[in-house]
Amino acid sequence: MNKERIDRVLGNLEARGLSQALICDPVSIKYLTGYYTFPHERFFALHLSSDGATLFCNRLFPSAEGFADRVVTFTDTDDPLPLVADVCQKGSALGVDKNLPARWLLPLMDLGAATGFEVASGAVDAARSAKDAEEQALMREASHLNDEAMGWLAAQVRPGVTELAIAEGLLGAYRALGSEGYSFEPIVSFGANAADPHHEPDDTVFVPGQMVLFDVGCLWQGYCSDMTRTFFTAEPTERQLEVYETVRRANEAAAALVKPGVEFAEIDAAARDLITGAGYGPYFTHRLGHQIGMEVHEPGDVSGSHHEPVRPGQIFSIEPGIYLEGEIGVRIEDLCLVTEDGREILNHYSHEATGLTV
Repeated sequence: MNKERIDRVLGNLEARGLSQALICDPVSIKYLTGYYTFPHERFFALHLSSDGATLFCNRLFPSAEGFADRVVTFTDTDDPLPLVADVCQKGSALGVDKNLPARWLLPLMDLGAATGFEVASGAVDAARSAKDAEEQALMREASHLNDEAMGWLAAQVRPGVTELAIAEGLLGAYRALGSEGYSFEPIVSFGANAADPHHEPDDTVFVPGQMVLFDVGCLWQGYCSDMTRTFFTAEPTERQLEVYETVRRANEAAAALVKPGVEFAEIDAAARDLITGAGYGPYFTHRLGHQIGMEVHEPGDVSGSHHEPVRPGQIFSIEPGIYLEGEIGVRIEDLCLVTEDGREILNHYSHEATGLTV
């Protein structure tokens, strides 16, 4: 159990006028206690209050003893909700997880487990958002492994290879590097396929001269990496080079702006305004980035609608792109860690490494 993290969540709850919360997201429970299991359809939750942390676990789960102040167990034929209600402070409101299914929430309401119920995941999300020193070190290593894997990917591009063949081979490359596997399913795009930002690798065969895009990430001790690079495989046309350089400059302009106190929306605007000024604004079709950590997409995006200032310890992607349907797709993505006085880019694979020998 990580008391420092739990205390931060309790402080965040108090700021929201709450003294207790029921958390059911398995990743958040792991973040707070160190205990992880995926419950499938079974009930699994952590109750937090000033009275302590109580884990509710089915007896078929791995033992959770020692991971919380109290562990309450039950079987498949038991109703766990009265057990939860017994632990709740019935004279206070209960903060609930945004992922708590109605089949659990409604019976808790019927049992009178609390005076009221409100979504309080933000208290956990805010704690998870600012990574501590241990988490930052894990994220650096995950990105280092991803840099190494990008070199492996670039070396796979040759006449006749398919997107799917490269994507399927990447898992073995990650594991050879010591990674636990993917943080998300890889995107491998040849030619015009890259104009679909979420293209799924298929049997498209590489033809020399096509541009190639890789958007990939791996896991290191439970923490995610995420990076995108786009490559030329022949002398680029004037238009290809213009699009690529516009995206590169947008990525670097946004990263240069990052420091504590700058709004997420300002970071998005730094990239978006540059792309718009180059005449490609309508073709940058997504937010600039997303926060990342134990999950590849964590709450709190980098977009024009997010006006909170960035805080030290936060890690998010900066991934501008231009997508010209049927023609070109370019995206360049790095992970950015907010430091006490600026930023640290966690990816070190060059933005200039755009020429592949095929």
